[in-house]
Amino acid sequence: MLREIRPAIIILVMLTLITGLAYPLAMTEVAGAIFPKQAQGSLVERDGKVIGSALIGQQFKDDKYFHGRPSATTAPDPADSTKTVPAPYNAANSGGSNLGPTSKALNDRMKEDVEKLRAENPSARIPVDLVTTSASGLDPDISPDAALFQVPRVAKARNMPDDRVRQLVTENTSGRLVGLFGEPRVNVLALNLALDAAAK
Repeated sequence: MLREIRPAIIILVMLTLITGLAYPLAMTEVAGAIFPKQAQGSLVERDGKVIGSALIGQQFKDDKYFHGRPSATTAPDPADSTKTVPAPYNAANSGGSNLGPTSKALNDRMKEDVEKLRAENPSARIPVDLVTTSASGLDPDISPDAALFQVPRVAKARNMPDDRVRQLVTENTSGRLVGLFGEPRVNVLALNLALDAAAK
């Protein structure tokens, strides 16, 4: 019996070492060599200090900055560990809200967001991505329409001409991947950094 089991154990150990240790380590090294920035999390620095990642959204509340999509991520409630509290862009707890179209909480939040956005720019159509959350809750990008919707507020808060802020949106708009995949998008962190640089 040991004679039949021994080869199986040897193959199990060998395959575990090859596929569970050697291969992942080799791929990590190759990825780090070919894509060093991406392998380190696509971190964004300003003045030598890491201020975020190009892959994870951040919350910007100030009127002088462009705002990203709403985030549905949560964290444990410090007062009651059986409950959760909103924690926008919490990368440790990525996920959607799982609230459906009949949810009163979702409808109330969306109505509140729509009212706020209508007050901000009453004559423009509200882009859907400014009131809906992404599946991960960490989306770093918004549509060009969502960025252009915010131009009047940002320009007024920074005392900059609308055309200059609109130009920054255009300069920071990425097209479809290989011209085919995905949608045009604007990375909110990159746009806000460009806005800070232009205001200097």
